[in-house]
Amino acid sequence: MSNLILNAPSHIIPLMEIAFQVDDPVSCKACWVLEFTAKENLGYLFPNIDNFVRNIGSVHLDPAVRPIAKICEILMKSYFQLKDQETLDALNDEHLESITSACFDWLIGNHKVAAQAYSMTSLLLLGRKFDWIHPELRMILEQNYQNGSAAYKARARMTLAKLK
Repeated sequence: MSNLILNAPSHIIPLMEIAFQVDDPVSCKACWVLEFTAKENLGYLFPNIDNFVRNIGSVHLDPAVRPIAKICEILMKSYFQLKDQETLDALNDEHLESITSACFDWLIGNHKVAAQAYSMTSLLLLGRKFDWIHPELRMILEQNYQNGSAAYKARARMTLAKLK
């Protein structure tokens, strides 16, 4: 399915419509396709980035949250680490703030570890722009560390080490 989108990028609009029908289990599959598309060509999201960012906070089914959180991580790595000009041009401060909010929600909410791990990475990177993020992230990770799974603890340790 992602090849279909990659070959016809205009189909990303109806794909996002399905992905953000957040109570429909089919939306999870659309989110997976969106993730694979973003991995192959992140730029295909940019004409619809407003729609994407506006809706990410409403995604709540775990099989949909994971790919959306992964897309956010891909976006943040492209923006902060790769400093890809197309990404820098596509994302504004309002987008970054919405992604920040969604990532904190996924991190503190009752979500699976993968979404939390992707959120940790995104927030670590976003903290380069918004200086209030790192202290909040550190506090949350330290508070939740004892009750986290082994995978959560491993990613939290890695993130906390980078915060120091």
